[in-house]
Amino acid sequence: MSAMLEGIRIVDMTTIIFGPYATQMLADMGAEVIKVEAPGGDQLRQFGRSRAAQRQMGPVHCTLNRGKRAIALDLKQEQDRSTMARLIASADVFVHNVRGEAMERLGFGYDAARALRPDILYVHCQGFGSGGPYEGLQAYDDVIQAATGTTTLLPRADGDPRPRYLPSLIADKVAGLYGAQAILGAIVHRLRSGEGQYVEVPLFESFTHFMLQEHLFGAAFDPPLEPAGYPRQIDANRQPFPTADGYVSIVPYTPATIERLFALMDAPQVLADPRFAAPMDRLRNISALYGEIARITPTRTSAQWVALLNAGGVPCMPVRDLDAIRDDPHLCATGFFRPRAHPQEGCYVEMPLPIRFSARGVPEGPPPPGIDQDGAAIRAELGQGG
Repeated sequence: MSAMLEGIRIVDMTTIIFGPYATQMLADMGAEVIKVEAPGGDQLRQFGRSRAAQRQMGPVHCTLNRGKRAIALDLKQEQDRSTMARLIASADVFVHNVRGEAMERLGFGYDAARALRPDILYVHCQGFGSGGPYEGLQAYDDVIQAATGTTTLLPRADGDPRPRYLPSLIADKVAGLYGAQAILGAIVHRLRSGEGQYVEVPLFESFTHFMLQEHLFGAAFDPPLEPAGYPRQIDANRQPFPTADGYVSIVPYTPATIERLFALMDAPQVLADPRFAAPMDRLRNISALYGEIARITPTRTSAQWVALLNAGGVPCMPVRDLDAIRDDPHLCATGFFRPRAHPQEGCYVEMPLPIRFSARGVPEGPPPPGIDQDGAAIRAELGQGG
């Protein structure tokens, strides 16, 4: 059975996380993704240890580039520019994260690409959207977390005034999701209309859009009725609760769930407190209620709370250390981690696309490529063999 995006060729000239994450999801759905790198390879290849350092197959490269073919091109060289032109002419989608001015100088701006293929979907993953004072500035995840106000969320929650980054490349990954969504939308439009187009996916605006869905909060009104910042998320007491042997996450999200929780905890008297007497009082005073939960949870183990509360309809999960996530029983049962053998690198694990489609399966694509692994084959396909 053919994959959903079979027959779609994507020429991917992106690096690090943002673009490669977007294109990997499309490769997982069956698109042919050709990763174009400079002769030294994407810098991401060097993040983390690899079994053979000279091959530059670091772990983050492996998690973000499976299912792709790879070709190395030096676009300062005429022959490699010719190869790139042929690639773009053969592509449905050309996606890159090079600054617009630099791409124009290389001869592969939108107008040049459209001359090679009139219906090309030209996708520019850039730091800041065009038309504003930040246009053209460099953007990295830390910079975007700072510019969007994300670094002020932890201070709101714990009272430590120092701005801090969330310890994840969350802006890059979120923008990658927006990028994949944008490419799919453009593909659907072209299938309906035959039109190609220029698509701009700005990292700053994408992550701001993502973070402010809840955190714009009172500032959504003009004039603002309350400060920005979703109160439940920046509540100092809304943290994992201590148990006899660790921590658990408990989410008493509705008045009915709150009642069930304290009944299961054998502490219904807590709700007799005037602060919690009525359902709306409990929600208004939820921070104090979290404090009451934290006083009770140390009386049992994490496993006991998880079993008791989930059976009673109260969401509860143990706090699992990052190093233990590969042993999670649910992820193991659902095949989230897929063991593979790389022809050069040996055994590793993949995280297949977690979405399930009933109409078409998700193919098991080739393992992540080495630098220029498919270069000779691709050149031959383009009529440049020999």
